[in-house]
Amino acid sequence: MQERNNYRKTLLAIFLASLAIFTTLAYVATTPRPSEEFFQIYVLGDDHRLEHYYPNDNSTISPHTIVRWYVGATNSMASAQYAILEFKLGNASIPAPNENTATPSSAPILVQYDRVLLQNETWEFPFSWEIVGENQTGSAISLEVNVNGTTIKMPNPITQGGRNFRIFIELWVYNPASNSVEFGWETGSQRRAAWLQVWFNATTPSLGTA
Repeated sequence: MQERNNYRKTLLAIFLASLAIFTTLAYVATTPRPSEEFFQIYVLGDDHRLEHYYPNDNSTISPHTIVRWYVGATNSMASAQYAILEFKLGNASIPAPNENTATPSSAPILVQYDRVLLQNETWEFPFSWEIVGENQTGSAISLEVNVNGTTIKMPNPITQGGRNFRIFIELWVYNPASNSVEFGWETGSQRRAAWLQVWFNATTPSLGTA
């Protein structure tokens, strides 16, 4: 009798252990994993590829040379989001955005575009720009840039000889907690940010090719 009781206890223990394992496996199999919430931004060349960003693949841009890109943002945040893409004109000395501290660049804003993005929606639009004017003091140059038909005079930044300009593209998102638009977004306990940059040189009639 004692042996039979021991056998039953052993069998029950095995059953309970098996049941616990089965329940855990069933839970894992049927419970969807929490998906990561994020944004993506991108810039494509004139032919909708990750190349050919400049006419003849020459990043030294002459005045009145039209540069055509396609810029996009994808919302994978599991809900509708209000987003802004800020385009800033920088140089080599202005700090780039820092995604680790969610700090935007201090470069001056060139243009910005905004839109409400639905869940899993991709927003893409053409971005055409050209240098229409240059202000030169010695070898220091600042630019006037026409973007999608609007001309913007940019007294800053300046570069020496027209070299090492860059366009920053930063993603800003509305944060309901602070009731403000902020660089980057919050997901769980983390704060993340997305930005891009494209470098170019400018030429001037007096300096020739930079």
